[in-house]
Amino acid sequence: MDIGGTFTDVALKVDGRLVSTKVLTDYEAPERAILKGIEQVCADAGVALAEIGVVVHGTTLATNSLIERRGARTAFVTTEGFRDVLEMRTENRFEQYDLNITLPPALISRADRFVVRERMDAAGQVLLDVDRAALDALITRLAEGGYESVAIGFIHAYANGAHERLVRDAILARLPDVSISISSEVAPQFRELERFNTVCANAYVKPVIKAYLDRLVKALAARGMGCPVYMIHSGGGIISLEHAAEFPVRLVESGPAGGVIFAEDVARRHGREHVVSFDMGGTTAKICLVEDYVPKTAKSFEVARTYRFRKGSGMVISIPVVEMVEIGAGGGSIASVDSLRQIRVGPKSAASEPGPACYQRGGINPTVTDANLVLGKLDPDNFAGGKVALSVPAASHALDQDIGAQIGLSVEASAYGVCEVVDENMSNAARVHAIESGKDISTFTMITFGGGGPLHAARLCEKLGIDSFIVPPGAGVGSAIGFLLAPFGYETVRSGRVELSRFEQPRVAALLESMRDEALGFVSAIESSAATTVECTAFMRYAGQGWDIPVRLPFEVFHAGDTAAIGAEFMKEYTRFFGRAIVGPEVEIVSWSLRVSTPVERAQPATPVGATRQITSGVSRKLFDSVSRSFVSAQVVERAELVPGDVVAGPAIITEAETTTILSAQFTATVQSDGSLLATRH
Repeated sequence: MDIGGTFTDVALKVDGRLVSTKVLTDYEAPERAILKGIEQVCADAGVALAEIGVVVHGTTLATNSLIERRGARTAFVTTEGFRDVLEMRTENRFEQYDLNITLPPALISRADRFVVRERMDAAGQVLLDVDRAALDALITRLAEGGYESVAIGFIHAYANGAHERLVRDAILARLPDVSISISSEVAPQFRELERFNTVCANAYVKPVIKAYLDRLVKALAARGMGCPVYMIHSGGGIISLEHAAEFPVRLVESGPAGGVIFAEDVARRHGREHVVSFDMGGTTAKICLVEDYVPKTAKSFEVARTYRFRKGSGMVISIPVVEMVEIGAGGGSIASVDSLRQIRVGPKSAASEPGPACYQRGGINPTVTDANLVLGKLDPDNFAGGKVALSVPAASHALDQDIGAQIGLSVEASAYGVCEVVDENMSNAARVHAIESGKDISTFTMITFGGGGPLHAARLCEKLGIDSFIVPPGAGVGSAIGFLLAPFGYETVRSGRVELSRFEQPRVAALLESMRDEALGFVSAIESSAATTVECTAFMRYAGQGWDIPVRLPFEVFHAGDTAAIGAEFMKEYTRFFGRAIVGPEVEIVSWSLRVSTPVERAQPATPVGATRQITSGVSRKLFDSVSRSFVSAQVVERAELVPGDVVAGPAIITEAETTTILSAQFTATVQSDGSLLATRH
């Protein structure tokens, strides 16, 4: 099950069949929507709740808490002299010439940040012991402040976390009910801004997520579901509930990570080595590049980029993650007119409560869903499988009041403007993401899913110059299906600087063994008998550079200290990234990543299918065509009635319970052997 900002998706796999549903997310008690969805799919499949063997869960609750600043009352304790790192950031300007630049505010305000007199050096040697008298005074201030959670981040704690553990133990001795996170456990990496941000984020959401997970487990057990409950983490693996509750910052991208696993599986089935995964839900849109069937990954990412998706304008978090760009563009994204009389869409969302105006649940602001309804893309009587009735008059009134009346447009023109703006926002985010990776996105195939993805995929492909997109079966709940495909896995990242010319094999071997033991411990706790694979990556650079690149080699190569092989692979990867290598400077490793995971069941290839039958539907409705900027007659086709080899030419609307695929006049879709729709541009 996958909790999104607007809908909660539930997918059930039983005897090779897949049964799924979407229900509106319940913000007051998210577990209620999950239970409702589980009961629906079990009823549809004829399965008793007690028969469920495994539950896998992903959620955006941690992300939303950070973006909306709805977390616990949190204090941050750091080394004396480093209180303002969170606000000073790196002093880089993400927009060089903006005189009115506004930096994202620190997650923990200055009044809630405290210092301790102590110091480690970069090698982990103690330079200054913890001042015990000052520590006692600090704990008194924490008690008086009524903090629910405390984050501890000391300089160079990634090399030696002894002082962080000492301070944690001292606080717990006097304040046993306070939740505490320390950076040497949450993110043992160098670069203090990233590490401090990460431990603060973990502490900020920890009480909220733990309380939610406790409620969820109790609610499932009360209905006879005593089966194991696992969580998806941001790197795309399955971890235990206990680990998720202790390190909830690892759940920040859990839902989107499941979507990328889904896209990778589809890419393998169709032999598409270079795809862009496009997941659009009710609140956000997520875009990720998948090359050679491997999604792009990173050891850090940014939450909520605030300035045109630029790097540096968000809150940087250091955890292993499937690298993607995520923006506030979904079906519930609210449209408005700014001071320059321009239409703006998002990042604020009407979500599920009160929802878009057309939901008739109290929402009065126009949203992308309202615009899609007015433009004929959605059926008001058959939205979400008929579970939600949509009102065209309510959508039209909201668009006219907040958009049309403000800048002199008709309702239809207002709706078109809203859709064009959100489509351009998403395509621009995709362009930026591809350019940052040095890729030409027009050479990729798009795999689209989520409730809104297939609605907007054709227009995005037109804007990006992409020639084809695939809508797989179950696209409306793609992330939830991805959870069912994910391996049990855990990835750990640690900093440990090593120069290749002075490679200390015993020290490196001890570090890697420690990392492998840590990762194996988490995996074996939930799947003790399964075979595992170990993947090792070194983050390397020329000495003096501020940028490092990932270099992946077998674990044994690093463990044995084969510097010739390591150096050669670094040169190869550096050339791939930057065009040429540099001969002469010292090469060094600055950080290590080690992932342990169980084997993944690979998808069966889809058999290529040619066109065998041209579909002509007897049902049609008016659909707004963005290229001609006019309404056209589009045939309406039920996806459930299509079989492999069927061809649907645009303009067309292909409907199913959990999403709708829009084919513009430039696209023709052919049903593949696995039921996927392969849409190709003329």
